[in-house]
Amino acid sequence: MSVSLPTRHVALLVETSNAYARGLLSGIRRFVVERPRWSLYLAEHSRHETDFSWLEGWRGHGVLARIENEETARFVRRLGLPTVDLSAKRLVPELPCVETDDRAIAGHAVDHFAERGLRQFAYCGDAQYGWSTARAAAFAELVRGRGAEPYEFAMEPSGLRSQDRDRLADWLRRLPHPVGVLACFDIAGQEVLEACKIAGLQVPDEVAVIGVDNDELYCNLTSPPLSSIQPDAVRTGFIAAGILDEMMAGHPQPAGVRPIPPLRIATRQSSDLFAISDPLVAAALRYIRDHSERAVTVSAVLQHVGLSRRALDYRFTELLGRTVHAEIVRVRMARVTELLTSTDWTLPRIAERLDFRHAEYMGVLFKRHTGRSPGAYRRIMSPA
Repeated sequence: MSVSLPTRHVALLVETSNAYARGLLSGIRRFVVERPRWSLYLAEHSRHETDFSWLEGWRGHGVLARIENEETARFVRRLGLPTVDLSAKRLVPELPCVETDDRAIAGHAVDHFAERGLRQFAYCGDAQYGWSTARAAAFAELVRGRGAEPYEFAMEPSGLRSQDRDRLADWLRRLPHPVGVLACFDIAGQEVLEACKIAGLQVPDEVAVIGVDNDELYCNLTSPPLSSIQPDAVRTGFIAAGILDEMMAGHPQPAGVRPIPPLRIATRQSSDLFAISDPLVAAALRYIRDHSERAVTVSAVLQHVGLSRRALDYRFTELLGRTVHAEIVRVRMARVTELLTSTDWTLPRIAERLDFRHAEYMGVLFKRHTGRSPGAYRRIMSPA
């Protein structure tokens, strides 16, 4: 005889106004599909919302919350229910927290810029957000680890205002060029791109820009389109829900942050450059990129630049830390990743489009490169 489990009433104090938070909600939904005894309570609101009157008289069992301000922190403490925090600000440090790995975010950006030959690095952040402060600190540490000195621009506490764009443009103008700028999130990345227009700076040749969250609306609203690091928000929400489920079942969970690494960089025109001092390496890189949908060979690259394999591999290794063949594979796998995440095409269709001999061969290369099969990668990336 089966025992009916009690329904768990769970409040979601998570904004619905941005792509990252909606990803968290998608991950929570995935968990609820597996735990149908959960009953969710959610109101549409923004990151700074502090009106929780919609929960008046609510008799719940647990809370998943983005605790981004003191009002929310006080409300959560007043409820006194099992709660998992989804914000890096850590205003209620006694709670368990699941959040994007900000050091990994910074590492993705620094590596992305360095792979393109950039030697100057800058960060555009907003100190009112704990995750932005954490990203800034990690970014600075990683840049100094490469023997460079990072530059930083601080937004106004209320968010970057339109009248402040001139200040941002002046900062960008005074940076050494070419420079790679990591914006703390996509909205800031959009502002950096607009400020580059005011400053008369060419993107990406003088200023390469990356945002965070991979919000398709903001990334494609800009001109040029914004490259962005995609956090694993779905997995973050799913894991947080699992921790809360344990807490509601009477199993205490340790305080502290569980960091979740990002998924990938979605490379768009804002950072698609090769700031390489060696013109032959730059020419080879452009040739590989321009032929990324064909089965380009090392021999074809060598013929294009007029060097021996040994000579070109030496130059690649000195500047990029990898061989010509490794760069071809990296670029080709990036195209596979793009089609896996932006289309519903079958693997044979993707393999045909990218000139692989067959889908199985493409799958073997992809798993060797990423550690996951194409099918498993697509399932992980799907927000549904």
